[in-house]
Amino acid sequence: MLNNSEIEFSKKLIKGKIAEVIFEQMIRDEKKYTVIPFGYEHTMPMLAQYQQLVEVKHIIKNISEAPDFALISEDKSKLFLVEVKYQKELNLNDLKGYAEKLLKRWDCPWLFVATPKGFYCGMSDWIIKEDMMNELSENWVTKERQNEYLKLLNEFEK
Repeated sequence: MLNNSEIEFSKKLIKGKIAEVIFEQMIRDEKKYTVIPFGYEHTMPMLAQYQQLVEVKHIIKNISEAPDFALISEDKSKLFLVEVKYQKELNLNDLKGYAEKLLKRWDCPWLFVATPKGFYCGMSDWIIKEDMMNELSENWVTKERQNEYLKLLNEFEK
């Protein structure tokens, strides 16, 4: 039988996966970017079974801190590495912590946050410097499409 902390962990994990799927589908539907799942769970599932090996642990740690997605613009002139998070309410302190962690290993990583009130996205260094996060730009996804996916996200909040 699961205890309360295990249930809470599972809930957070499931909401995080929902946020990732929402992000991926919303970006794909917009057809402005090629979406490449990039995170550890997508690129290195086979390595997970060898975590006990000392020489693999360092490699796995590096890969485990990879952003969730790589986006390549239609004209192939831009590449965005994006970490996806779910938050019940936008929490800048937590986001700044995620941003700092990303910046230790990656150049120009972005954070996307799904909340029941809306979607937010920004460059990690900007989030730290400005102590704020903007709503997801219509340059990435139209407001109409964002609203459709926000309704879908909120179906899982019930």
